[in-house]
Amino acid sequence: MITTIGFDADDTLWHNERVFLSAKSKYKGLLARYHDPEWVEERLDAAEIRNIKHFGYGIKGLTLSMIETAVELTEGRIKGSEINEIIGFAREMLEAPVDLLEGVSEAIEALVGKYRLMVITKGDLFDQETKIARSGLGEYFEHVEIVSDKTRNVYESLFSRQAIAKEEFLMVGNSLKSDVLPVLQIGSNAVHIPYETEWFHEKVDPVLLYGLEIESLESIRELGKWLDNKSKNAAGYEDSTA
Repeated sequence: MITTIGFDADDTLWHNERVFLSAKSKYKGLLARYHDPEWVEERLDAAEIRNIKHFGYGIKGLTLSMIETAVELTEGRIKGSEINEIIGFAREMLEAPVDLLEGVSEAIEALVGKYRLMVITKGDLFDQETKIARSGLGEYFEHVEIVSDKTRNVYESLFSRQAIAKEEFLMVGNSLKSDVLPVLQIGSNAVHIPYETEWFHEKVDPVLLYGLEIESLESIRELGKWLDNKSKNAAGYEDSTA
């Protein structure tokens, strides 16, 4: 029986990738006089991957990668005013409205009192805490966990600290890499709700998915019904073995 549900935040509860893509589009436009936009994007993506271990996930890490890439691609010719524009992109991202995905509020409210609800998300601490507060959903979650990455060890450590039985836990998120695979690997439950776009860093080698039965929903609106069916199936199994 599921007793605890963990929700990813970005692109599961609210739109986030749209904000990043908009900033990257402006960035490519800024550097268009120096290089082809596709080449700029390729080099920026490489810098992001390279810098995650130093700066982590989130807006601040992206901004530092933008500045580094701009300096490299212009061989130091980037202007101070252009660097200031990049910082402006970051400010716009941090101040962007928290736009909930359709059906999120209703889905979360319907689960309150039935399950222990928590948020488990990657990213910058200040940015994520601010978005949770501005989302209007904060009061529904018993615990918020903001982590540097989502790995098997991170989930196991969380279960230990929060006294969560792994077989009673469900993770809900849009990323197979972060929200589904590591959770299934430790014997817990996961539901994948794909977002409209997928960040390149979250793409998964299909080989890793071979043989796994991954539960997938088209919308978070379907989560309540999915949980009800799972509870009925679990109750039926217990009755048959009694």
